[in-house]
Amino acid sequence: MDISVVICTYTDKRWDTLVAGILSVQQQSLPAHEIIIVSDNNPKLTERLRREILGITVVENTGQNGLSLARNVGIANATGEVVAFMDDDAIAEPDWLRELARCYKDEKVLGVGGFVRAEWAGGRPRWFPDEFNWVVGCSYRGLPVRRRPIRNFIGCNMSFRRDVFSVIAGFQDELGRVADHPVGCEETEMCIRIGKYFPHSTRLYEPRARVSHVVPASRKNLKYFLDRCFFEGRSKAHLTQFVGSKSGLSDERSYTFRTLPTGVLMGVVDSIRERSWAGIARSGAIVLGLGYTTAGYLIARTRPIQVKKSRSHIDTPLISPIPTSV
Repeated sequence: MDISVVICTYTDKRWDTLVAGILSVQQQSLPAHEIIIVSDNNPKLTERLRREILGITVVENTGQNGLSLARNVGIANATGEVVAFMDDDAIAEPDWLRELARCYKDEKVLGVGGFVRAEWAGGRPRWFPDEFNWVVGCSYRGLPVRRRPIRNFIGCNMSFRRDVFSVIAGFQDELGRVADHPVGCEETEMCIRIGKYFPHSTRLYEPRARVSHVVPASRKNLKYFLDRCFFEGRSKAHLTQFVGSKSGLSDERSYTFRTLPTGVLMGVVDSIRERSWAGIARSGAIVLGLGYTTAGYLIARTRPIQVKKSRSHIDTPLISPIPTSV
């Protein structure tokens, strides 16, 4: 299984973690077919990458800024059977690609995502609930603990058969992060779109395919937490304009009415058992986080974006026919 790894970056402020991430991919137990670094409108960073790091392919996104379009540039330059994505502040465990590849033995599997562990700079805040690890782009309580089909992946650790991108459009440029602006849901939208194009296909979550995501100290405060929750709600509202509320909020309903109440109760129990404020603080953060996310969603619903028709950003031909069983 040839796997192309795409890492998008836009700033040299993450140089050290970017280099560590590239090294972690170069040292995989299953070697990557190629490592493609996409520099998002940063010519100086592009030149530095080409000058200082060997064994990688460096390409540029010279169009509109943003993670979605940068990923599409990576896809267009990939030649492997599978395209795997990792962030520029993430580090892969040695068997990451091997665990992803194992899942593709089933021809119905068109995408595989994995577990993202939070690597907190200076330690995890005691008030931060596991249920909201998605705020910092990591796996959260409520995700499966064993391999199973899932609606969508976390963008820091996901992969797809490259053939898929010759049939559907790439990531939507109307969604997705631009620099530090905390919006998203482009991964969710594309996974849902793949499911609609290929209704008998599968997208698998494999927790044994693991990467660590570095969480800087700047993301450990309550303001960032609440801002990120608000923008997530706004992103979900925009997502529903593309895919509808039924598909766009299917997993969120279970998360809201099952996972979060359990988390609040666990926080209270932890405070009583440990005789500490931390559990109550986590419960309070869950309530606040849900409130801010809901507010972002409701406000965005009153100000809908103008949805453009999805277009294909990739014109590379199929490597091989998509299996008829899919």
